[in-house]
Amino acid sequence: MKEIVSSEFDQEVLKGGKVVLDFYSSECPPCEALAPKFESLAKLYGNDIKFLKIFRQKNRELADQLGVKSSPTLLFFDNGKETGEVLTGGVKRKEIITNLNKLISSDKVTAITEKIKPSITEYDVMILGAGPGGLTAGLYLCQAKINTVLIDIALPGGHVATTHEVSNYPGFIEPQAGYMLSHNMSEQTKLCGTAYKVAVDVSKVDLEKREVILDEFETIKAKKIIIATGTSPNLMGIPGEKELKGKGISYCATCDAKYYGDKEVVVIGGGNSAVEESDFISKFASKITLVHQFDALTANKTAQEKLLANPKISTLLEHEPRSFKRVGDEVITEVEDLQTKTMKTLISDGVFIFIGMKPNVQLFRDKLTLDQWGYIKTDEDMRTNLPDIYAVGDVISKKYRQITTAVSDGTIAAISIARELN
Repeated sequence: MKEIVSSEFDQEVLKGGKVVLDFYSSECPPCEALAPKFESLAKLYGNDIKFLKIFRQKNRELADQLGVKSSPTLLFFDNGKETGEVLTGGVKRKEIITNLNKLISSDKVTAITEKIKPSITEYDVMILGAGPGGLTAGLYLCQAKINTVLIDIALPGGHVATTHEVSNYPGFIEPQAGYMLSHNMSEQTKLCGTAYKVAVDVSKVDLEKREVILDEFETIKAKKIIIATGTSPNLMGIPGEKELKGKGISYCATCDAKYYGDKEVVVIGGGNSAVEESDFISKFASKITLVHQFDALTANKTAQEKLLANPKISTLLEHEPRSFKRVGDEVITEVEDLQTKTMKTLISDGVFIFIGMKPNVQLFRDKLTLDQWGYIKTDEDMRTNLPDIYAVGDVISKKYRQITTAVSDGTIAAISIARELN
């Protein structure tokens, strides 16, 4: 693997045959997560494909010419022509392999695949999920000198990383950007010594054997497991939602609000998330229509007062969406008036949906005792019904789900485990 600069691009990339080029940056957690995957794949594919890296911050002009706007970004070239997908952010090993395989013959793919040998790594504790609960557990365990690995299908931070502002986390006088709060939590846990395996595919989870298979080849075993998999946004399940996801329908204001400068937006929901995120979106959008199925908002009073005082935001109560469709650059939201049963059409540039969350328990729901809403039941020490299996954070059955309660759960589980192992 070789690092290049802009002046070498033509010779090394455009005249270099089959090439994969990594634009990376310093102080970039996604870049750090990608590096070991990139290096290991270079050893497998290096005889057939050239693996190159380039420091984006010192080669900005070339990055701009190639449309590279974030780090890391992987570009694939075949005899001077860009090919395959552009991979960016939390890049998974499987995604890289898919694009590498398109550059070489099927015989070579088979030969390389046969070289991939399954590996087994053992730890004292395995944490599934890198949100505040998982990160806190990892911090306490590594400080207790317990060999711990933290695993996540995305990058560390959980929902906090996509929250524009956190104003109620103790210790900070001024509101904190969510991504910075989660970044600081993650760096603290990493520097302590917790091993990280992030932006991975979790192929299989066996709670009885206390082992997990990552990317279809790496087996992680542990004496104890902490489940900290959190929640995912609820979907409406109505026509057009699936088709327009990421193409006019979003579930993350921090991620996408910036694309709606001086445009009109529809927000679905009436709880804290919908109301607070509407206020954030209003920093960009010119007009917001908040659609809620009940006759009053359910968010806290402070958030409601702020929303009602915002001239950019209007509310449409006792209405519920029935379908979405795109016409040109506009998204058409068809809503039903729940009182009169008549239909209305809302025309906007985009839609944000905030209608609650669901627990991420798909890989092991049949093995654990769950409450009536599908959340994991635990005791006061965060133990589940299975020996040596703990659960923390938003994925567990509890009354309140906040960053502070997740941190508390992680603390309790880690201390309980540390006392048992020591």
